[in-house]
Amino acid sequence: MRPLQAKIIADLHVQPVINPITEVRRSVDFLKQYLQHNPQYTSYIIAVSGGQDSTLAGKIAKIAIKELNTTTAIDYKLIAVRQPYGTQRDESDAIAALDFIQPDQVITTNIKSATDAMTTALRASGLGVNDLSRGSIKPKMRMIAQYAVAREYQGIVIGTDHAAEAFAGFFTKYGDGGTDINPLWRLNKRQGRDMLQTLDAPKALYDKTPTADLEDDRPQLPDEIALGVTYNCIDDYLEGKNILTKDAEKIEHLYLTSMHKRHEPVTIYDTWFY
Repeated sequence: MRPLQAKIIADLHVQPVINPITEVRRSVDFLKQYLQHNPQYTSYIIAVSGGQDSTLAGKIAKIAIKELNTTTAIDYKLIAVRQPYGTQRDESDAIAALDFIQPDQVITTNIKSATDAMTTALRASGLGVNDLSRGSIKPKMRMIAQYAVAREYQGIVIGTDHAAEAFAGFFTKYGDGGTDINPLWRLNKRQGRDMLQTLDAPKALYDKTPTADLEDDRPQLPDEIALGVTYNCIDDYLEGKNILTKDAEKIEHLYLTSMHKRHEPVTIYDTWFY
């Protein structure tokens, strides 16, 4: 195993082999315990896109909420937030995910008008705001809405970040990376897929090509193209396996150049960056 590979695995707490049933239970219990120890909150909020990660996190949260409601007088809720930009190209997948998760409530907050208004305001101040910049604005607008919902419903915002994205900082800082609790942290992509299979999720939801779908010029851009390395390679690396040197170097480059995204704001007492 490469020296940095061992550090990355340790930092992200990835296990080389999991029992999907055990990991579902760990995540469910984790979410239950958080609410039990923080009685000021009575709901979980999660954005459901129709992809693997939000489907898995949403289903785990629903199980946790259902179990809590059988043992307590508190009326806990799982609130799913739909956040398309205009019309979502894979809307049918989002609907299928909601049918599988069965949240207690669904709220739709279309982010198109807010994103377009912010783009217009920034351009009026002289900024160019290219397609990549707009792609960064969208998840921040989504998070503004999720926290507004959370404020209204005494909620905690669930994130969908996992090891196969976290290693590269493959999330938007203060966008989808700005959450309260991350039940999938420690898992790679294939482990999440195995857990959805265990939960009897529709195959189409975990077999689909992963995409953040943030760019207007390149709609539905596959994550693997954006990352420059396949999830199979990433998962093998995170499980401690040997992969091609060029792929290992790409993964390590992504890890090293995204350290700031996995760290709280830097203070004078931090030394990790030098």
